Amino acid sequence: MIKKRLKLFLKILLTGLALYLVFNKIDTKTTWKVIQASNPGWLFLAWVLFVISKFFSAIRLNIYFKDIGLHLPEMKNVKLYAIGMFYNLFLPGGIGGDGYKVYLLNKIHKIPVKQLLSAVLLDRGNGLAVLLWLMFCLMLILNLPWDFPVSMFWLGILGLVAIPPGFYLVMSLFFKQFMGTIPSSTGYSFLNQGLQLCSAYFILMSLGVQQQVIPYLFIFLVSSTVSVLPLTIGGVGARELVFVLAHEYVGIDQNVAVAFSLLFFLISMLTSLSGVFVKYKG
Repeated sequence: MIKKRLKLFLKILLTGLALYLVFNKIDTKTTWKVIQASNPGWLFLAWVLFVISKFFSAIRLNIYFKDIGLHLPEMKNVKLYAIGMFYNLFLPGGIGGDGYKVYLLNKIHKIPVKQLLSAVLLDRGNGLAVLLWLMFCLMLILNLPWDFPVSMFWLGILGLVAIPPGFYLVMSLFFKQFMGTIPSSTGYSFLNQGLQLCSAYFILMSLGVQQQVIPYLFIFLVSSTVSVLPLTIGGVGARELVFVLAHEYVGIDQNVAVAFSLLFFLISMLTSLSGVFVKYKG
């Protein structure tokens, strides 16, 4: 119990520190004006695409559940996924959404915890691998100052080439039971991450961003990767801090960048709230 409380305290501390650094760097009044001027039509479309992306993510997880002998009807799986989203975002202390899903499925369906943990962990890992792959894709068309010996273009090529065999190696070593569903689950990961990237694009459109779109999307992918790490509550602060720190290197407006990040979080939060109204029964 003490260890869990300590983790929660550290998350709250890091979240507060990240937000403090962010709001110390930006003009909050200007950022608020940017948000107020956003186009609701584009934001609604961004929200729709985000919701659809989560359906594809839920389907991917259910593929892994089937690999361990757990056959959930798709609607029941979507309900479980919605509950997990709520726990991940709003109840970060003690037990998160992934832990709650493992607990619930073990209790109701008697599936071994180790197998459930493997499915949930691989679900996250597959999504992260595709996220990184898309990030390296954007590096091929970025035109930014780069002082390292290897150009950004060739670094992108290296990442695109290295990620598939690296992911396959991890699968063959630690997740052999799931090898047969790599193509289908990875396909859903591309649908999930691709739609979220499109959602991010429409948020930029709502903010009137016409230039530097690719740099914004690239930093969005970088910030999404950072927010996966369990450092802050629901990724709050971490994503915004990445945008603030990156604006000098990629030439984006930090107030617009933080407004974009906050709007994306708002969309994620509203979607996760659906878990409050859902009950999972065996």
